[in-house]
Amino acid sequence: MASYKTAPSPSSRMPDGIPYIIVNDIAERFSFYGMKAILVVFMTQYLMSTDGQLATMSRADATSYFHLFVSTTYFLPIIGAVIADAYWGKYRTVILLSVVYCAGHFALFLDDTRAGLFLGLTLIAIGSGGIKPSVASNVGDQFGKSNEHLLSRAFSWYYLGINIGSSLSSLLIPWLLKAYGPAVAFGVPGLFMLAATVTFWMGRHHFVHLPPAGKSYLKDVFGSDGKRVAGRLLVIYVLVAAFWSLFDQMGSTWVLQAMQMDRTILGYELLPAQIQAMNPFLIIVLIPIFSYYVYPLMNRYFDVTSGRKMCMGMFLAASPFLVTAWCESQIQLGNTPHISWQLLAYFLMTLAEVLLVVTCMEFSYTQAPKRMKSLVMALFYLSISAGNLFTALVNQVIQNPDGTTKLVGASYHLFFAGFMGIVALIFAVYMRFYQEQHIIQEESKP
Repeated sequence: MASYKTAPSPSSRMPDGIPYIIVNDIAERFSFYGMKAILVVFMTQYLMSTDGQLATMSRADATSYFHLFVSTTYFLPIIGAVIADAYWGKYRTVILLSVVYCAGHFALFLDDTRAGLFLGLTLIAIGSGGIKPSVASNVGDQFGKSNEHLLSRAFSWYYLGINIGSSLSSLLIPWLLKAYGPAVAFGVPGLFMLAATVTFWMGRHHFVHLPPAGKSYLKDVFGSDGKRVAGRLLVIYVLVAAFWSLFDQMGSTWVLQAMQMDRTILGYELLPAQIQAMNPFLIIVLIPIFSYYVYPLMNRYFDVTSGRKMCMGMFLAASPFLVTAWCESQIQLGNTPHISWQLLAYFLMTLAEVLLVVTCMEFSYTQAPKRMKSLVMALFYLSISAGNLFTALVNQVIQNPDGTTKLVGASYHLFFAGFMGIVALIFAVYMRFYQEQHIIQEESKP
């Protein structure tokens, strides 16, 4: 650690390590979202048995397994955060678990059976989940008092990086699956993950490497201050989990719905999995608009706090499922609604995401004690895990023994819209009494 910076240097500029984090972020998210975009399609159309025969899953099973995988991926940041904050440090944790991540992609590339699927997804969940809190909190660790005014911009860039990578892969990888098959479609994301790992390694001398806390870490976590902060934030993350239970259905329920819609736009028929690219493309457009125009305009009329932005996002998140409920009602009559209706749902969900998720990432960092940044960021990711677990459980519970479902057609979508609306009300009441903090790292002495 002696050859690395261990504290932010006094500066009014954007830290030197941020570009390496953003490029790593773009490539890593390309790999994850590219693989994720074709997962349900692969399981329902391409999955093979060991003797070379098709052995595909039902739509319900594929949806359930998809959300269990996402849930596991976003649960494991808790373990990765403890390893990073207490023992290995953020940089070493990211590098070592990125190798595991690459191995998972390699397993999917080599084996298109259930064994290869299970091994690949397990390794990807360990690698991707383990590095998430370290990469995200590493953004904030680069800043001190002198340039903290640039922290929000850096987190916006970080989130833009996520969506640049995911938008490109959501368009390209489904096409590769159709044109060249699963090996190529899973292999390309693996190459991008390798590039992400190399990029992060190249930035090692530009990063601030905060030393791990060691044995005293547990005292920080289980001390009175640690338990108080974790308790206050856990309530927020439990409620935010409802958003993720809806949001990540863009990769499952909405893909399956798109299969039954008219997907022709300007004479070109989009693949069902490609529709997901609308979300990250909208994010790329909407984040600058909100940062430079919408929020300043709102500030003229009221104080735009993190809590208020998140509340608006929670309420707005219920509306997309009203739109998809209408689409489903039309499909159940034998009609073929145009995909533009689902694109409206994507637009509404993305507005909610900008207000809630981008804000919640920075909020999580600034509310955390200095030695618990990765852990608190992991709690934020745990909300994604809980949301996807809830969706997976709902899809299991509603199945009847004869293969039918208890929530038919539009009723499934209306259930989630109503669920989101109730949780948003509870969230608004809680945030009304929450006292915000702003905690960042100490700078090195000149």
